[in-house]
Amino acid sequence: MQLAQLNIGRLVALRGYPQVAEFFDALDRINALAEASDGFVWRLQDDEGNATSFHLERDRRLIPNLSVWRDLESLQDFMYRTDHVDFLRRRREWFEPLGREHLVLWWVEDGHRPDLDEALERLAQLEAEGPSPAAFTFRAPHGADGVALR
Repeated sequence: MQLAQLNIGRLVALRGYPQVAEFFDALDRINALAEASDGFVWRLQDDEGNATSFHLERDRRLIPNLSVWRDLESLQDFMYRTDHVDFLRRRREWFEPLGREHLVLWWVEDGHRPDLDEALERLAQLEAEGPSPAAFTFRAPHGADGVALR
């Protein structure tokens, strides 16, 4: 089993505006860092090599990040123990608060690459039912065996 993750965010402005220029300027570097990280498996990409052309809910500022990792630890290592953490610290500069769940994790079979529909279904399930083995968060993680880890 491998760990899939979706996080979504609503940009404070569209690409090309100065409010989000630093975010877009750093994307290639952060994506390369992810791909070079131990445990990275796959990420959703558009023709430009990122996922910013995928718009959710007909909102051009609402963008996804969808990836697959070997396990929870490798994703956490990338997110919180690399330069990516600086990106996280600055997210409020580039993204509006959503006022709802914005991240969901779930286990997939080795080799499975979830699409956005599947990922959004998992996010909706998390929002409707709370954390479960099928859709969980870092605060309430589940192992690949379905057992709650905290």
